[in-house]
Amino acid sequence: MTDFSASVIQRTKFQVKYHRGFSLIELLVVIAIIAILAAMLLPALNSSKSRTQGLWCMNNHRQLTLAWRMYSDDNHDQLLYASEYPWDPSTYAAAWITGTLDPTNPGQDNWDPELTIKKSPMWPYCGKNLTIWKCPADRSTVTVGGEQKPRVRSMSMNVYLGGWGGTYGNWDSYMGRVWSDYKIYMKQSELANPGPSTIFVFLDMREDSIDMGNFATAMAGWQDQPSEHRFFDLPGFQHHYACGFSFADGHSEIKRWRDPRTMPPIVHNGLVNDSFECPTNQDVAWLQEHATRPK
Repeated sequence: MTDFSASVIQRTKFQVKYHRGFSLIELLVVIAIIAILAAMLLPALNSSKSRTQGLWCMNNHRQLTLAWRMYSDDNHDQLLYASEYPWDPSTYAAAWITGTLDPTNPGQDNWDPELTIKKSPMWPYCGKNLTIWKCPADRSTVTVGGEQKPRVRSMSMNVYLGGWGGTYGNWDSYMGRVWSDYKIYMKQSELANPGPSTIFVFLDMREDSIDMGNFATAMAGWQDQPSEHRFFDLPGFQHHYACGFSFADGHSEIKRWRDPRTMPPIVHNGLVNDSFECPTNQDVAWLQEHATRPK
């Protein structure tokens, strides 16, 4: 081999070897491009996940409300109680769910569906499906013996559907005005005023506010005194500042909250202050409009 040929081959090898790698600047440019693309795509992926969970949640609400309605159809139009009246054992059998969820003292009814959900009068009507009792965005757990267990439910019932075992639960002086001036619906036919498409049945609740089976809307200030608005329980906001609802006519929807006071920070493994005055809160006005009517 001539010196010229050897020189050409050597240069060629050097060029091939040189072009096999990237320079530091090229690597940094590639990393920057990937970071930009990720920043552009992640919000879209999160939005897609939120929409998927919202659709799943609405489907759970529809199925649970269908079970609620089927029970009434088989029981002379009678509505289930939103929760039992704790001091009257005879009310337990007709409550849609019993037990109390409390992350600060997680008894067995917090995590064991055998104790609560599977004893519900609605259980035979919902295909014996545990998943429809929870919002898919709810990942709350309780710790039992060092093990984390998922909460059994995140949905609660409008307290004006059956009340506390058919009663007002002795909360008159606490909920503002005289809340017993407002109707507790006991039969499906009574929902004609204002109409089943207006009254909500179930909603998602926060892990730090849910307790008994009911969600109580304080009616103080309805309809013309918004300065009296207050909360007695707090709704969920798992769906990007929105909450899942189902209505007595069977439809479901995701309601987006407008007032930040409706959504104080979550207290994980604890209880939030969920009873407070909240003047001129348009979210309270919406809940009141969809909870009940004066007697």
